[in-house]
Amino acid sequence: MDISQAEIRYLSRPEGRLAYTVTGTGPLVIALPGMGDLRAVYRDLAGPITQAGYRLAVMDLRGHGDSDTTFTTHGDAVTGTDILALADELGESAVVIGNSMSSSAAAWAAAERPDAVAGIVLLNPFLREPMSNRFARAAMRLLYRVMFARPWGAALWGSYYTGLNKITKAPWLDEHVRAIRSSLAEPGRLRSLRHLAVQLDHAEVEVRLPEVAAPALVLIGDHDPDFGSPADELAWATAAIHAEGALIPDAGHYPHAQRPDLVAPAALAFLSKVRPTAPNPTAPNPTAPQAAGGTNA
Repeated sequence: MDISQAEIRYLSRPEGRLAYTVTGTGPLVIALPGMGDLRAVYRDLAGPITQAGYRLAVMDLRGHGDSDTTFTTHGDAVTGTDILALADELGESAVVIGNSMSSSAAAWAAAERPDAVAGIVLLNPFLREPMSNRFARAAMRLLYRVMFARPWGAALWGSYYTGLNKITKAPWLDEHVRAIRSSLAEPGRLRSLRHLAVQLDHAEVEVRLPEVAAPALVLIGDHDPDFGSPADELAWATAAIHAEGALIPDAGHYPHAQRPDLVAPAALAFLSKVRPTAPNPTAPNPTAPQAAGGTNA
């Protein structure tokens, strides 16, 4: 079943409800989009994952998509607690797939509850705070308050989001950006995005990295403008958590949407080692991509 057609379920949390869908059967995989994104961004990975024999739960972040806008706390660690709560709700440890800040949350969750996280697939993760200068961080948070204000916030984020899709564009990118802008026009959603951006502090993840023992795969688009050197960031991240890793060629910040032809096989190869299933003759061949600049640590 297409994730856009799946029944929306809700996970109750102390400050509100989180929307998620479940498709497929088999060992559990949980996926979360990054900041300012919608769970539909995983549309091209959902089919290969479920066809390979996995149960896929895709959840919207706090204040995003179909989740409630009543949350006042946001960030990596609280998103990590949401991941753990969903695994508990679904009654099984999970391999967690995250993009951008939700990758940070996945790493935090793996450190917090090794029993609940069987493995992590990190797509362009922020495993450390990119700005160590506190004045620069304060200036960036002030910028976020201006960026994500009405009446221009939704349009500005849509334009910025499009720009993060360097080189390769998903055929449905324009449609997806329109859906993001439409969602942000709903009451409370732009405020939630602003609160998340202001509250983000990846340092709370970096200090937990030595505790991450779960198997990990790191995939980074080789044209991601968020990293000064995507190759250097990949080398640092894989060393920090003893992960497998690869650069995804001709991709920016969203390789799962831009190059699913490479990300899906890499993710399936990783899943087959971490959470093997019975062979499915209709499943895609889980062969890792021959991506330029790949590293293993």
